[in-house]
Amino acid sequence: MKYREKAKRNGEFYKKLFALVMPIAMQNLMSAIVSASDALMLGMQGQTALSAVSLATQVSFVLNLFYAALTIGATVLAAQYWGKGDRWAVEQVLAIALRLSVLVSVLFFLAAVCCPELLMRIFTNGTELIAPGASYLRIVSGSYLCMGVSQIYLCIMKNSGRTMRSTIYGSSAVVINLILNAVFIFGLCGFPVMGIRGAALATLIARIAELLLVLAENRKEEVVRIRLQYLRAPDSALRKDYIHYTTPVLANELVWGCGFTMFSVIMGHLGSDAVAANSIANIVKNIIACFCLGIGAGSGIIVGNELGRGNLEKAKEYGRKLCRIALLAGALSGIVLLALSPVIFLFASNLSLSAKEYLKGMLLICSYYLIGKSINSTVVAGIFCAGGDTKFGLCCDAVTMWVIIIPAGAIAAFVLKLPVLWVYFWLNLDEFVKLPAVYHHYKKYKWVKNLTVENAGMDSGQE
Repeated sequence: MKYREKAKRNGEFYKKLFALVMPIAMQNLMSAIVSASDALMLGMQGQTALSAVSLATQVSFVLNLFYAALTIGATVLAAQYWGKGDRWAVEQVLAIALRLSVLVSVLFFLAAVCCPELLMRIFTNGTELIAPGASYLRIVSGSYLCMGVSQIYLCIMKNSGRTMRSTIYGSSAVVINLILNAVFIFGLCGFPVMGIRGAALATLIARIAELLLVLAENRKEEVVRIRLQYLRAPDSALRKDYIHYTTPVLANELVWGCGFTMFSVIMGHLGSDAVAANSIANIVKNIIACFCLGIGAGSGIIVGNELGRGNLEKAKEYGRKLCRIALLAGALSGIVLLALSPVIFLFASNLSLSAKEYLKGMLLICSYYLIGKSINSTVVAGIFCAGGDTKFGLCCDAVTMWVIIIPAGAIAAFVLKLPVLWVYFWLNLDEFVKLPAVYHHYKKYKWVKNLTVENAGMDSGQE
């Protein structure tokens, strides 16, 4: 009887997990494929175009850090409130997150339109890369305004029982992006050859389409919706809770993400070959990591739902299972990456011989990096945040990135002048350096004890 009950619980858990993970992973995969298509298509036009866009998209990467923090903060509250059946509170959380995301998007839009050359100079001193990268930024900047709304709304859809529909909308935008990439970059269907500007225009149109799909979804009466009265005057208690959870997550994302961006800055000053190889390695790593990141996102929702219902022991049980799954997923992802290496080199045939040598070593390093990435994305960004334990990641990444990895990487590159692959090896140790601290903190179970959803004092649908 106990065996049957255990098997039933396991079946429920895996059914719930993969119902969340697969759509999220598919959406992540589709987004990563867009980056891959940009690299493949622009690579056909030359290594300079590939390198310039790779550096220009670092601006979008930093913007996505803000979106990541805002969506994690929304997930912390929305998952728990949805678990309690409090739709009113979820709509309030949506409004609060939207106000902040739109503000951030406008600031990035203005920076990319008004001073794109200055942004490019942050990442490279290569004059041949600055001008094409700046032209990309001017066009793609309009997509930032669309993402300010769509990314938050898609997050809330995942947390309110509409994961598959969220994936369909996000994936539709990706398909549009892929098709238009080919049309505009190469000048198909009667359009002029636009190259880098074509890649930017394709991204802009795809994001507009995604926003239109989201606004159409928002017109339905039976779903969690954007309500103007909540945008104008969000609930003060919920806003306080949202800021409480989001602030350390945002700081953590910026500490980690700006540190990761510094990796590109360091590599960007090691030559065009290093930039090109690094951009392809990162694209491949992001594609292969999609399933691992899907587990991380799904774990936050699953654990958050159980904590919101007050099922603390079940949340701990789920946490243990998710850790084991994350370890296995990371190892399998690394094996898949290595197995696909020969195929990757077929698509990277336009790289110089030096860049190809760099890429070979970088892919090997990425293969085991995925293990640490998988574990930390599940535990730190998923499980810990689900219980409101958002401060640990900030402290951990601040020390790992800015005290250990970045200073040592800069010394290795600019003082000791070590070979490119040795610099890359050091810069990719961050996920493993913090693993002992993550494990120690996990075993304290603060993420179970840190429940404060009740602090808002809202149990029910005040509408």
